[in-house]
Amino acid sequence: MTDDRSRVFPDALQDIETAREIPVTPQTQSPAYRLAFADDAFLLRDELRPVRLQLELMKPELLMQEYGIKSTIVLFGSARIPEPGQEHTAGTETLAELTRYYAEAREFARLMTLKSKKNGNRENVIVTGGGPGIMEAGNRGAADAGGVSIGLNIVLPHEQRPNGWVTPELCFNFHYFGIRKMHFLMRANAVAMFPGGFGTLDELFEALTLIQTKRMCPVPILLFGRAFWENIINWQALAEAGTIAHEDLELFRYVETAQEAVEIIGTWPGKAA
Repeated sequence: MTDDRSRVFPDALQDIETAREIPVTPQTQSPAYRLAFADDAFLLRDELRPVRLQLELMKPELLMQEYGIKSTIVLFGSARIPEPGQEHTAGTETLAELTRYYAEAREFARLMTLKSKKNGNRENVIVTGGGPGIMEAGNRGAADAGGVSIGLNIVLPHEQRPNGWVTPELCFNFHYFGIRKMHFLMRANAVAMFPGGFGTLDELFEALTLIQTKRMCPVPILLFGRAFWENIINWQALAEAGTIAHEDLELFRYVETAQEAVEIIGTWPGKAA
């Protein structure tokens, strides 16, 4: 962050460089002598978790502010769905059939990014989890349109490497799932849900819960593939059981195509296309 005010105290980076020139003595070589903010071992202590949580919230926030990102279109979906033509790599027949949603996710991101470019790639910027599958399709579609996109990666045993279509300056890595999910929704103007597994379901119900409980302003939640979603979630049974209200079923809409999703976002009350 740029600060044009004259500095009263020494710059932190300057102090790190100065500390490197201090003569070697038993005292200066002790871990206790290291500057706290330059001491990885200290910052990684369990007791410093609150500080790490704050840093993980602030770093993407500050960098996105500096880039000028004002609002986003969130794109969620399975990392396991391959692109069309790669059906042979799918683990199941169903996954092979779902490759059409890779194409729809890519086209949806392309169409939304074309609109985003009209305001300088600052509003309705595509954001994904930054990984493979549907996430890759989203970032790739934004690149097809010549725009920018955000990737919010997380360190996992698998799938943690960012795909090659994320804008490098907007590619972030997380340790904490909770902070990552905050960044997904903090600027969201719409949420596009493609077929997925546990992670996608977690992200879907997080958004629905926040809107249902009025902890988040209503935004379009678009479920791509009615047959898929109705097969895995019996929404009507929840309403009939009384565990959700019947009007809660209006919090989301089913869509089948990218164009249909773009039209719904464009006509959603209070939301700019």
